[in-house]
Amino acid sequence: MNVIGKVTVLPRLPKALARLEELAYNLYWSWTPKAQALYQTLDPVNWERFQHNPVQTLLETPSARLESLAADPDYLGNYHDVLADFDAYMNKGAWGKGEVWAATNAAELPPVAYFSMEYGFHESLPIYSGGLGVLAGDHCKSASDLGLPFTAVGMLFHQGYFRQLFNKDGWQEEAYDELNLTTLPIRPALTKSGEVAKVSVRVAGRDVVMQVWSLLIGRIQVLLLDANVPENSEDDRKMTARLYGGNQELRIQQYVLLGVGGIRALRALDVPASVYHMNEGHAALMGLERMREYVAQGLDFRTALEATASSTLFTTHTPVAAGNDAFAYEMMDRYIGEWPAQLATSRSELYDLAEHAQNWDGHLVPTFSMTVFALRMSRMANGVSELHGEVSRGMWNFLYEGADEEEVPIGHVTNGAHNLTFLAQQFRDLYSTVLPGNWIERLEDKQMWDDINTIPDAQLSATQHELKEEMIAFVRVRLQEQLRRTGAPAADVAAAGETLSADALTIGFARRFATYKRATLLFRDRERLSKIVNNPERPVQFIFAGKAHPADNPGKAFIQEIYKLSRDPEFAGKIIIVENYDMNVARHLVQGVDIWLNNPRRPLEASGTSGMKASFNGAPNFSILDGWWREGYDNTNGWPIGEEREYTDLNIQDDADSFSMYETLENTIVPLYYGKDAQGQNHGWLKTVRRAIITVNPEFAMQRQVIDYVQQFYLPLSQRAAKVDANNFEKARTLGGWKSWVRQQWQHVQIHATAQLPATVQPGEEVKVSAQVTPAGIQESELRVEAVLKHGEDTLHVPMKATGGGNYEVSIPLTDSGLYSVGVRAMPYSADLSNPIELGLIKWA
Repeated sequence: MNVIGKVTVLPRLPKALARLEELAYNLYWSWTPKAQALYQTLDPVNWERFQHNPVQTLLETPSARLESLAADPDYLGNYHDVLADFDAYMNKGAWGKGEVWAATNAAELPPVAYFSMEYGFHESLPIYSGGLGVLAGDHCKSASDLGLPFTAVGMLFHQGYFRQLFNKDGWQEEAYDELNLTTLPIRPALTKSGEVAKVSVRVAGRDVVMQVWSLLIGRIQVLLLDANVPENSEDDRKMTARLYGGNQELRIQQYVLLGVGGIRALRALDVPASVYHMNEGHAALMGLERMREYVAQGLDFRTALEATASSTLFTTHTPVAAGNDAFAYEMMDRYIGEWPAQLATSRSELYDLAEHAQNWDGHLVPTFSMTVFALRMSRMANGVSELHGEVSRGMWNFLYEGADEEEVPIGHVTNGAHNLTFLAQQFRDLYSTVLPGNWIERLEDKQMWDDINTIPDAQLSATQHELKEEMIAFVRVRLQEQLRRTGAPAADVAAAGETLSADALTIGFARRFATYKRATLLFRDRERLSKIVNNPERPVQFIFAGKAHPADNPGKAFIQEIYKLSRDPEFAGKIIIVENYDMNVARHLVQGVDIWLNNPRRPLEASGTSGMKASFNGAPNFSILDGWWREGYDNTNGWPIGEEREYTDLNIQDDADSFSMYETLENTIVPLYYGKDAQGQNHGWLKTVRRAIITVNPEFAMQRQVIDYVQQFYLPLSQRAAKVDANNFEKARTLGGWKSWVRQQWQHVQIHATAQLPATVQPGEEVKVSAQVTPAGIQESELRVEAVLKHGEDTLHVPMKATGGGNYEVSIPLTDSGLYSVGVRAMPYSADLSNPIELGLIKWA
């Protein structure tokens, strides 16, 4: 039939169960297994069929069933317990009230607007592709846990990310399922006047309308933008069809919608924000709309730029140049060509903020880099692990010509994961027997976790074994479904129901199948691997899962290689690959495996979080010292693969890392796992398990990560923004004008220097350094002239004293023996800069 409209008929809930609907529309249930159990009990079959979606399960539950449960005392008891916990959670105070505020001289936490292209909250809402989205979802959950004034902004993709299918040859195929919005835990966002919120954005010369949906994550709200509305053409409605689908044209269209439309959604709903956090460069164009607002208030472009950037944080996740989106100027003209006029500036002045000269087809051409634009539209930026911060400073050093890498103003906050989303209920119950009653409120408290040592070995081992059996049962069902779909023989389907053993050492590997993650490194020496997995006394089995981007054929080839190996009689039943990796598969694997494997090509793993989730559940990591594991490994809580170094020859790197993997497996891990005493307990293995739980749970809790963001970035940015905006943007005006003038004058600044350097000196003696500066009209107070001493790996910056007439001097003690290099440089200086090299103007003598 021709459908002219749709309507959702909600069930008439018995009065005793009236709040099941309220709970279903708040994703608090997504990290609360006992809340999920309320809906699973309604209809276990539908619960699985609907991907654990409470709203859809509730919609399909007959009234008679609801009435029956309303009279069931056991169900009612569970219902009241869950709702009591939910109410307590929703009404608890904000984190650190008093203590944190006093320590930071802040009257209150600033309201934060957080922008991300994808969010991974739960498998029933597939608007995520992988780690970036799950990290964003976890960030929101912990912001709720901590009671932060926090609003997230994203996109509602009607076909989400793809559903992964393996054909009979093991090649990944993609299926896109249209989401039924009436069955999702979202509702239209309403303006104060009660109207459905809609915003309009100009895209390539035409207006595109988006409806705003509201998603509740505990105590915070997520706003999702949706272009699939009647006001738009069929083509424009597809702009929010798929996550990361299509070509560069669609990507830039989505970036305009997220950045510009996201700010307009906040304004339409009167949502306050004084700090803006961009999770990757996808949302960088929010800066355009925020500057436009300021220009509409009467500010000039440079003042608007200062006001916008002063309250903006940019988090980069990408450690390789190819992963940072850049577009040709001609393409950008089609999508933001109208913006220079709206910002009262020129095309060149706007595009200069994003310029990144790159070699395209053998020619060096200027491109509009989203990452460069995001960096220049922010006054704070960070990578997502300590090593990634170092890599990022090296990648973007060219923006600060003349600066050392360590000076580049990109810090780091090491990623975490939301413990309760990935922690099995069995482990919650076990931890609750030894940890304080409020342990869930104190996840980042390292000392508290030491009490895990008091859990008896038998209980810890039994809990792990129970979860391992649950995971194996799950994997068997998935394998059988996959084989039936591809027409496998009945004998193969039956055999899949017996695959894997709960008594064998089980190692998990699940992530995006980007080639740098080296999913097939394990198979570099198949003969040696065969001896490891087929040892009759000490068998080892591996479970793989992961998706390759639809356009990534090399990644798909990795999947196919593992699939074919899993069908080889030599490895069948010992190496398994599960299709359609999502948050559901992830939870089962991180809760059930004995060890988590990760072997990216160092240093290309920005952070990684899957291994954290495994250790929350007692699975030690066996990983390359890259990303978070470089910080997490402490010689007791898991094992490293390879050395903490980089290679110029990738083949040598792969050989070295795979050799290290085999050696550690054969000589350390396998003997430790199978070394049981007469009572069948393995105290040595469980000691490592405990160390993984004790060290990873607090240090890599998302709660710790969000607290770091509050203390290191949100509070300082809000304080900076308040100063810059005060007195009708007085500092923003002054700073914007001063920067423009300094940039014009800088080419005329000259600096010469001399140093009295004898051939040799004794430790403690001084060297005198002098400089002569021609300042080109820049005031002495607006220059920082400094001597720079390099001694081994150490660099010392010593301000030089002005002695008049453009002369500067300083005497520097040489405290240690060794070779020193001495240089002199000048930089523009203002106390209002966010960092000393903010302008990227440095002149060396």
